[in-house]
Amino acid sequence: MEFHPQPPSGTPKPWAFPTPERATLPNGLTVLRCHRPGQEVVAVEVNLRAPLDAEPEGLDGVATIMARALSEGTDKHTAEEFAAELERCGATLDANADHPGVRVSLEVPVSRLPKALGLLADALRAPAFPDGEVERLVANRLDEIPHELANPARRAAKEFFRELFPAESRMSRPRQGSEETVRRIDAAVVRAFYEAHVRPAAATAVVVGDLEGVDLDAALAETLGGWTGAAAAVRPMPPISADDAGRVVIVDRPGAVQTQLLIGRTGPDRHDRVWPAQLLGVYCLGGTLTSRLDRVLREEKGYTYGVRAFGQVLRSAEDGSGAAMLAISGSVATDVTGPALADLWQVLRKLAAEGLTDEERDVAVRNLVGVAPLRYETAAAVAGTLADQVEEYLPDDYQARLYTQLAETGTVEATAAVVSALPADRLVTVLVGDAAQIADPVRELGIGEVKVVSGS
Repeated sequence: MEFHPQPPSGTPKPWAFPTPERATLPNGLTVLRCHRPGQEVVAVEVNLRAPLDAEPEGLDGVATIMARALSEGTDKHTAEEFAAELERCGATLDANADHPGVRVSLEVPVSRLPKALGLLADALRAPAFPDGEVERLVANRLDEIPHELANPARRAAKEFFRELFPAESRMSRPRQGSEETVRRIDAAVVRAFYEAHVRPAAATAVVVGDLEGVDLDAALAETLGGWTGAAAAVRPMPPISADDAGRVVIVDRPGAVQTQLLIGRTGPDRHDRVWPAQLLGVYCLGGTLTSRLDRVLREEKGYTYGVRAFGQVLRSAEDGSGAAMLAISGSVATDVTGPALADLWQVLRKLAAEGLTDEERDVAVRNLVGVAPLRYETAAAVAGTLADQVEEYLPDDYQARLYTQLAETGTVEATAAVVSALPADRLVTVLVGDAAQIADPVRELGIGEVKVVSGS
């Protein structure tokens, strides 16, 4: 039998993360645009400098309620009419609040971009914040809280942040507010937060998609360009401090068949020159199915379906200061919690003693750098990363340079960075599980003082 000869692969096309064009509208709004041929669905990301630490005392969650209420009616449309107008455009509009600020995301077919930009401008320029809609959003948020507490991963994160950061720090408290603080939020509070922090001079819009034949300047001038507001006041960012003394907190869930793990500390963010090596080293440790943690805990021991190590930027300031959360997360069966943690700590200690291998480093580079073109196939992915750069006060070409730096990072550098990021003796460990079954085995490990708290 003769088979048709297998066609050879083509020559790889050169690729680099795109660098946007930057401009400022007369009203002070910064605009980053990026032409991506073939991307007929345009993505727009708007960063609003309204950080969580700007929320009034006792009103944690007001930024989240404000973000959700932006699309619940304007001076031109009721909430129902606004939703119908978005649907007629084939557009989606979402908003969320996090420590750096509020992010508003729009996706729309390019043929309807001007109309959708007009709706986005209305939501930012003149949100109605009707009493009834704000009350509904508050009720929805209150309904979410019990579900979050019932979710082991979310419960672990809540306890981890409360344990790691001082009580006076906004980062120690739930990002979207607690039941006590959310109950105090009403339309007047939401409008006051909006008026204090939302203005074009303190905002950046990122527009990504196939902009061929689109008069974007005219569309922006007629929509977001009509948004007015006072000049942006510079708000100082409070320093981030954390206590990473090695210790264990068990959130008691009697009868739980699994233990949720969240282990970590704070470390350098993307402004630090160690970030590329840290990213590479942490990826070797637990970034994929072939990582060290998965090889031991999943493949060899069968303790888990998967454990991941990661770095997540918490907040950055204009002066280059900031911090990232460096962590390991996953879940294991209750009866092997002690042995799983013992093996996890053994992986960390062996990594510090012997280092990464060149093969591990090469695989990580191929995975992080080689698949980047696939990761950024959509306009939304590019827009999201550019908006992250804006949020973290990074230069517009940061992501493009990062891939070059990753490819140039050696095994020794990556080893030093990951060992420094996750030292075995300075990690805060949160376990959500059955304390009666796991507390004694964990104490025997000697990885820090063990404290048990209620899971309610």
